[in-house]
Amino acid sequence: MLEAFRSDTRAIEGLPVRLVVALVVGVASMSVMLNMLSGVQGLATSELNVKPSPDVVEPGTHDITFTVVDHEGNPVEGATVVVKSGTAELGDVVAEKTGGDGTATATVEAELSANREDGTLVVDVKPPAGSSFVDRRENTAILVVRK
Repeated sequence: MLEAFRSDTRAIEGLPVRLVVALVVGVASMSVMLNMLSGVQGLATSELNVKPSPDVVEPGTHDITFTVVDHEGNPVEGATVVVKSGTAELGDVVAEKTGGDGTATATVEAELSANREDGTLVVDVKPPAGSSFVDRRENTAILVVRK
């Protein structure tokens, strides 16, 4: 009986493996197509922007209000605004979290070196944990000008 089974040329060798591969490729292709039709919600991100007010200050201590907004201009709660030295000097790095209205107020002490007439403080924002927000683009810097 084994010899008869072995000599049978009507069977296609490897058919089950081919069916499994075709099924896997078909399911993967179907999921990609359905994801394209329904939108890519899992990978969508929204860029954050920080608006400091005032954005031009003199050397010294100042209270600056930062408004963090998404790409549509809506305020973002729970973002952390970080201010650090750029070409102007800052005593310590300042970090404040935004409230429900998307604003945070920070006290910064900006200084310019003796040979500089102006400089900048760099403003970054860390998006809230677990959100779809990102901060990839450069934010508005704070200009420090000696009068």
